[in-house]
Amino acid sequence: MHTISKTVRHRAIRVCLATMTILVWISGYPVAHAELKLAGIFSDHMVLQRERPVPVWGWADKGRVVTVQFADQIITAKVNDDGTWQAILKPLAASDEARKLVAACDGETVVVADVVVGDVWHASGQSNMAMNVQAVAKHFSQAEADIAAAKLPTIRFRRIDEPQSVVPTKDIPVKAGWSVCSPNTVGGFSAAAFYFARKLQLELAVPIGIVDTSRGGTPIEPFIPRAAFKSHPTLLRELELGDQEDLLGIWKLPGGVRARDANWLPGRLFHSRLAPINRFAVRGAIWYQGESNCGDGEDPRDYRHKMRALITGWRTELGNDALPVYFVQLPGSGARAGWPYLREQQRLSMGLPHTGMAVSIDLFHGDIHPPNKFDVGERLARLALVDEYGRKVPSSGPLFDRVEIADGRAVVFFMYAESGLMTASKDGLAEPKEDRAISLTHFELADQAGTWHPADATIRGTTVIVRNERVPRPAAVRYAYAINPQHCRLYNRDGLPASPFCSHPELLKFEPDLPRE
Repeated sequence: MHTISKTVRHRAIRVCLATMTILVWISGYPVAHAELKLAGIFSDHMVLQRERPVPVWGWADKGRVVTVQFADQIITAKVNDDGTWQAILKPLAASDEARKLVAACDGETVVVADVVVGDVWHASGQSNMAMNVQAVAKHFSQAEADIAAAKLPTIRFRRIDEPQSVVPTKDIPVKAGWSVCSPNTVGGFSAAAFYFARKLQLELAVPIGIVDTSRGGTPIEPFIPRAAFKSHPTLLRELELGDQEDLLGIWKLPGGVRARDANWLPGRLFHSRLAPINRFAVRGAIWYQGESNCGDGEDPRDYRHKMRALITGWRTELGNDALPVYFVQLPGSGARAGWPYLREQQRLSMGLPHTGMAVSIDLFHGDIHPPNKFDVGERLARLALVDEYGRKVPSSGPLFDRVEIADGRAVVFFMYAESGLMTASKDGLAEPKEDRAISLTHFELADQAGTWHPADATIRGTTVIVRNERVPRPAAVRYAYAINPQHCRLYNRDGLPASPFCSHPELLKFEPDLPRE
């Protein structure tokens, strides 16, 4: 009886509350409504992209009107039936003035403080992009000095580290939001991205924002948008297996990857880290990844198609067919047999407009995470300064152009060798220093059977002459094709290293150690 009486009382209370709600609504009293909200990427200390239309979006009750105000602009937007709204600011001039971005709706106001206007860049990839300035400072005293001098208020960072998602997410939490670069904050910034941003800020004198979505220990697949997997049979099959969460199937697939968990599956990190902010206006992207596509038991074949899918997929999803994307070729400190093959795949992925590859083969270290992120960031910045900003600075080391084989020798021609070629040594963070006494190493010739032989190499002007008396009829030439080629000494006279290459990539054989049935 006691239980029945209690149930009856609860039902009566619920009926009473429901009746009161109806009466309140009829009487004209305010009822609960959706709170005015800005997307999580909009938070204090942020950087807005200059010279481009800037979408500002969020959520509120349908039918309401939201007013967005920034600088001298006031833009209104009606809330859609699904509760979303978007206002688009007209292109803004660069400014380091700390201003407020204000969204208002029916008495509600959301204020984002200390907003500056400049260039925003995505920075993504895996652990070599994620490696922070504090980690670099454990190896180089220069990084300690850079931390102490990092009172650079016009450089701002936004870290996004949301877990993988099966479907695209709608928003990211504000969490810590944007960080202003200072001695207290810079230690946690991506080192490669920081030195990239610092170089751009110094050269351009505009605020620079970095949105860091990198995640250590992940292959390229989770960062590629789903639609881009249709661009190649290997990628399409990876997507199909990923939808089934068939990790073993992806590993056994020729050109697949050894997926450890859901973070490795197609599109999963794009869904959680980039899809929610795909409308956010940016200038371009930098990318440092590849290690987890050529590690233990992994298959680097078809990586060039994956790299192109990443670039074209991001361009589509971010609404900019000319989005600049500059990436880092894997360094000389390799770990597994697939590293040299993947470096060649990275080189072969070049060719799309507004892309570039920063070579790091000379930055050898005993660890797969070379701490010299100074040169990495500055080499990425050089690519951007030339391609995106039209500056006249050296931007690339020698890249293989073509080979002419005759009289038992191979004559290798390079792009970006107009200043001439040189042998040089590089000591730590110092600029490469020419040394004519040292010999070129890591050149090989293939005979007619496709077997590779070490060869002598000599600089002649802007070319390299390669020969081996035991290979009278060379079929191909390659350079620095090794897991960890030490002392790669070929540079142009602008002080930038030559990329590893193979004149005939079809002669490169790679058989991954795949799981057996």
